Amino acid sequence: KALALFQDPKVAQWVLYRIDGGIDHLLVDEAQDTSPTQWAVIRALTEEFATGESARQNIRRTIFVVGDKKQSIYSFQGADPKEFDRMQTHFNQALDASNDKLVAPALQHSFRSSPAILRFVDHVFGGDLGPAIGGSATHIAFNSDLPGRVDVWPLLEPSDQNEEKDDWFNPVDQLQDTHHDVRLAEDIAAQIKQMIAENSLPEKNHATGEITFRPISAGDFLILVQRRSDLFAEIIRACKSAGLSVAGADRLQLTAELAVKDICAVLNFLALPEDSLSLAAALRSPLFGWSEQDLYKVAYHRTQDHLWQALRGNTDHPKTLSILNDLRSKSDFLRPYDLIERLLVRHSGRTNLLARLGMEAADAIDALLAQALKYESTGVPSLTGFLCWLETETTEIKRQIDSQSDEIRVMTVHGSKGLEAPIVILPDTAIRRNTVQDDLLTTGDVVHLKPPKSKLPPALNATVEEVKNLQEAERMRLLYVAMTRAESWLIVCGAGKSGAGTDSWYSICERTMTHVDQISARSGPIDFVRSQHGKWLPAQSTKTHAESDETVVVPTFTAPEILSVESSLSPSDLGGAKALTGEVHTGDQGLARGRIIHTLLEHLPGMPISARASVLERVTNSHDDAEALTEDAIASVYSVIDDPNLAWIFDATTLAEVPISAELSELEGRRINGIIDRLIVTEDTVTAVDFKSNAVVPTSVAETPDGLLRQMGAYAAALKQIYPDHKVQTALLWTETAEIMMLPDKVVSDALARVNTP
Repeated sequence: KALALFQDPKVAQWVLYRIDGGIDHLLVDEAQDTSPTQWAVIRALTEEFATGESARQNIRRTIFVVGDKKQSIYSFQGADPKEFDRMQTHFNQALDASNDKLVAPALQHSFRSSPAILRFVDHVFGGDLGPAIGGSATHIAFNSDLPGRVDVWPLLEPSDQNEEKDDWFNPVDQLQDTHHDVRLAEDIAAQIKQMIAENSLPEKNHATGEITFRPISAGDFLILVQRRSDLFAEIIRACKSAGLSVAGADRLQLTAELAVKDICAVLNFLALPEDSLSLAAALRSPLFGWSEQDLYKVAYHRTQDHLWQALRGNTDHPKTLSILNDLRSKSDFLRPYDLIERLLVRHSGRTNLLARLGMEAADAIDALLAQALKYESTGVPSLTGFLCWLETETTEIKRQIDSQSDEIRVMTVHGSKGLEAPIVILPDTAIRRNTVQDDLLTTGDVVHLKPPKSKLPPALNATVEEVKNLQEAERMRLLYVAMTRAESWLIVCGAGKSGAGTDSWYSICERTMTHVDQISARSGPIDFVRSQHGKWLPAQSTKTHAESDETVVVPTFTAPEILSVESSLSPSDLGGAKALTGEVHTGDQGLARGRIIHTLLEHLPGMPISARASVLERVTNSHDDAEALTEDAIASVYSVIDDPNLAWIFDATTLAEVPISAELSELEGRRINGIIDRLIVTEDTVTAVDFKSNAVVPTSVAETPDGLLRQMGAYAAALKQIYPDHKVQTALLWTETAEIMMLPDKVVSDALARVNTP
């Protein structure tokens, strides 16, 4: 739409002129993944940068493009690395024409990986594979002393597809234990467990340059695959079976998730009680926790047509009947979202699902709730309508896997863009067929429907080969991205056939290993080859104190009972705004300025004018942030203490910096601890004055920020407890204008009451 607007002859020149008046600098990030259409928009926006007169004179505009063609892996989104070169040429020519210069620096330093990994990457892409990534890879390791390893495990040969199935009760799509993907997943899980128990990992302190070694944890591992295949699922399963912390899949199909299926089984039953299959699935789910035997006893021997009829007459499961009856009684009156939430919260459905399926199921549950809200916004909600709508919706969840959660991350290489990990494992390296997946082929301006391979006309052979070459080049860039995610340790393994040459990632890495210094190594039952840089410390024990064999005797002693006191509140931190729009004295500098003004107003009143300079010097010398005290701030302090109308505030009988503490019923019995800047006590009244150094001063009480009113309300409530026979007043002294603002008691009391209001 934006490009069409720029290309419309009726409005394009006016639109570009107006935009040109608002753009000084344009930054294009991840430029290698920018599509030709996006580049066309950028080209239109920057047309006036180098030619003609701009909307504003004497303004030097710049364009800053950041990109790495070696990492262009999003062709399915229209990215074309050749377009990067074409646009670089375009800007170079445009700037030359305007007597300007295009600067194109190359960043060869890698701030992430060890030299062992970078050296291996350079050898992989140093020969025939160089053109695929836009030229030979040449890296300079910023952390040149960081130890590193590259391991290439032996490839597991494919299993015999004609082997008899081990158990006909197993699902037909379940891989056998002897399948090569299953065996590789088990090997990976076993090696991770052993590495966590026995190995150490180098870590560099960038402040001191010191290399230390620490124990390996689950969060150090990043496992990257080319696609979400059987191997992807088997690795997650194997890691969970081994008791390892694993984050789960990075992308999920909503309706394919077990938690969602279980919830939908309950909803299907509520919509149609005669749906015995859905009811049986729900009963066997973690929502109700029935065993196979429990279901068999009720379902097999029933005389009724439907399972629900048999269940209603059964007295062995009162809790299940109670939940189902409650949901059935509400299903015609609650919206789908409320019904699901009732199942998850009131009847502990979320707790039961997460206990069985793991924390990763929470993403699917939350996405289902979001879909329910989305459905309800489209019209009158109904349970049947929601279930039908959900079946037709294809919802994919992209899980944000936190690198700090100390869990093994398993994801595709595309999903790992921008991520890194100390240890990266590449298991999906076997041979893959390079086939054209698109149904449409383009030759020039003509689009063809791709025929079957056997009927492919010679005229389209060149087009098909070109598409295959582009796909192969991107597959090599994908390998580059995958390898460079590793910081210290890269492990290459695979299961299946390796082929020869560039048929597979494994064959490429295996061949490269013969061109670098290598040693033979063994870990558990696996013999492999390794390329290593630096001295790697021997395996260190990672046994924690909780696992120590030594018995620690904790001495017993008697201590006085300590009463638990809830933390007190500060009157100045009760929420609400503290300043009006346009306030300039903000942040740390504003706070420092306010603190010094308060100190001066505490000590200067009553001092002779001749002594002010020395007091001012002592105050500023005692504050580390004295630079915040400007000449105008000093002038405002003098204007306050010299104003005769404000002399009653600084009289010798008044109290300065008065601590106050009280438990307030208005704050549900919570205790406040604060300091009143000035307290004036007479026979009949008590007045609390607080100094405010805001630059923007309200013109009336109604404009006063709510946070200040809440603070004064807390002071007033506390003073009423201390002086029950006095009239309590509060006021704000604005130092910027030397004005005193008396605050009505009802205004500050109402403000304090709002602290407990959501």
